Amino acid sequence: MNKKEETFYTSEYIGSLLSETSDSQNYGLPHELITLSNPIVETVRSQAREIMRSLIGYKELMMMYKCAIKEVRTKLEILDTEFEIRHKRNPINFIVSRLKTTSSIIEKLRKKNIPFSIRNIEEYVNDVAGVRVICSYVDDIYMIADALIQQDDIKLIRKKDYIAQPKPNGYRSLHLIVSVPVFFAEQKKHMKVEVQIRTIAMDSWASLEHQLRYKQRVAERPEIAEQLKECADILSEVDSRMLGIRMKIEENSSDPTEEEILLEKLSRIDRPIE
Repeated sequence: MNKKEETFYTSEYIGSLLSETSDSQNYGLPHELITLSNPIVETVRSQAREIMRSLIGYKELMMMYKCAIKEVRTKLEILDTEFEIRHKRNPINFIVSRLKTTSSIIEKLRKKNIPFSIRNIEEYVNDVAGVRVICSYVDDIYMIADALIQQDDIKLIRKKDYIAQPKPNGYRSLHLIVSVPVFFAEQKKHMKVEVQIRTIAMDSWASLEHQLRYKQRVAERPEIAEQLKECADILSEVDSRMLGIRMKIEENSSDPTEEEILLEKLSRIDRPIE
């Protein structure tokens, strides 16, 4: 490709085509080729406009997914606050969230042999918006999940229980794909969000396994994979024992009287609610 041919593909050149005052002499092209009535120019202009519309639409879609994350996070935080006030215990240890990167979205669609488009993202990629909830105990996972999906504006699309049925590598977590309505200035839109709920032990294992598998590139070795599976099983046993200890403590605790319950609630009435 010579120098004159290269200039045809530069962003400056394409930008000039979108201007009514483009100067063909700047690019060494004949005036007849650069004229706005030329079919080539019209095609380039049309394609450029379509690209810009797609970029704007994609940016707006990511904004909507980000707002959906806020909606789900707020619902979870409300449940945690309610449980703290009513039962003096927080079932949620912490919450993290993320938007899937553009490269990850493209790769996921590519694996499914689906073209990249806004419509296909909404229809075929369920985890663009992700919320991860870390709980202290296994029973908290199911309690939070049930309380969330029972809300009348939440629609459960899919549920995968990798706690009851762990993945072959030992991975454990409860996965929910939910649809939540998000209210914007001119419309209401139902957005899909993936919610992963797991214990502290499950999350620690998943984080370390991810680092080993993707950063160190050694987890595919059979002996390493077997050791990781054993660690996951050990941590699962720890989760079960910790839950058993908590339940035993609760069983051995004497039930407070009605007056004691009332006084306890009154003592917390002025406690700041975060």
